[in-house]
Amino acid sequence: MAMRWLLPEYFEDILPEEAARIEALRRRLLDLFASRGYELVMPPLLEYVESLLTGTGHDLDLRTFKLVDQLSGRMMGVRADITPQVARIDAHLLNRKGVTRLCYCGSVLHARPAGVAATREPLQIGAEIYGHAGVESDLEIQRLLSSALAAAGVRGARIDVGHVAVFRALVRAAKVGPECEAELFEALQKKDVPALRALTRPLAARLREALLLLPELYGGREVLALAARRLPKLPALRRALAVLRALADAGSGARSARAATLPMSFDLAELRGYHYHSGVVFDAYCEGVSGAIARGGRYDEVGSAFGRPRPATGFSIDLRALAAAAAPAARPAPILAPCNGRDVRLAAKIAALRAAGETVIEELPGHARHRRELGCTRVLVKRGGRWQLRPLKG
Repeated sequence: MAMRWLLPEYFEDILPEEAARIEALRRRLLDLFASRGYELVMPPLLEYVESLLTGTGHDLDLRTFKLVDQLSGRMMGVRADITPQVARIDAHLLNRKGVTRLCYCGSVLHARPAGVAATREPLQIGAEIYGHAGVESDLEIQRLLSSALAAAGVRGARIDVGHVAVFRALVRAAKVGPECEAELFEALQKKDVPALRALTRPLAARLREALLLLPELYGGREVLALAARRLPKLPALRRALAVLRALADAGSGARSARAATLPMSFDLAELRGYHYHSGVVFDAYCEGVSGAIARGGRYDEVGSAFGRPRPATGFSIDLRALAAAAAPAARPAPILAPCNGRDVRLAAKIAALRAAGETVIEELPGHARHRRELGCTRVLVKRGGRWQLRPLKG
């Protein structure tokens, strides 16, 4: 007989202790976002596929569960990423002309896990800015991410930054076709230098040398100086390097303490989300998590895909992974109280303790022998007509 309590592969229940950590962190981060003016939105779990995947590229399509809507007969998808939904809300529901700051938190579903130890149901939390195309909004988003990771108490947080316009400017200058561009993209993603050398052989010498240099352009801000010296002086490429230098200045505290971000490195061969992002891209890492804990960047072209061009930048965090890596919050053990019948003083004492932030569990009749399961270390006892806290023994 099939074991009916088993879950599908890469799905798991979240038990009370972990659920409490995740929920506490969710509240802390959403409060942080709200304090910066980010408004909470809650998109639906399912949408029509043509809306859900608009402007997102092929990668998200492969990760999306699809099903037929029995009401309309149309194909629907379970969201694999909330960011495109938030872009749709900005473009078609809020319809604001100025800068809009939005945040969100919810489950997403992946048709395939991102890695061997990954869940297929990540809990995604993030923040987005719409309506501003300058480096200032890129800086704000990275500062917010830095504050979020600091609020979680993770150790060793850092950020890797790239810019998709570097590669895009070079392939456009080389006038390669879509097939060759895809092959170059794949070789750079894999850091496959022999394949990259073979693919660039027909290109002009300066462009071939530039593309072969990209895998080496990884490190601190000195990478940007090297890129400025050795890469072709293409306008789009120069603008991209200027943006990255501004981020480097902010990261080193050269502008102001308020603009400080995470310790930063640069990777000019980083092309994650190449068909989705339009500018700066970044991944954040921390101790205790094998891959990226957060990802983000600029995606101006998604707004255009929804019929209303809006510059956009933002990030998303895997909240479950972040909660696992976060510093555990100190929380007092619960207090055990007798099951209250008509004792007004006991009810008042329990209410006062709960108002002060304590957890008080009223013991139901017949369960004294199971007290250990509740995790209580203190108990309310009546002494001299007053209810008092005492250590719980046994």
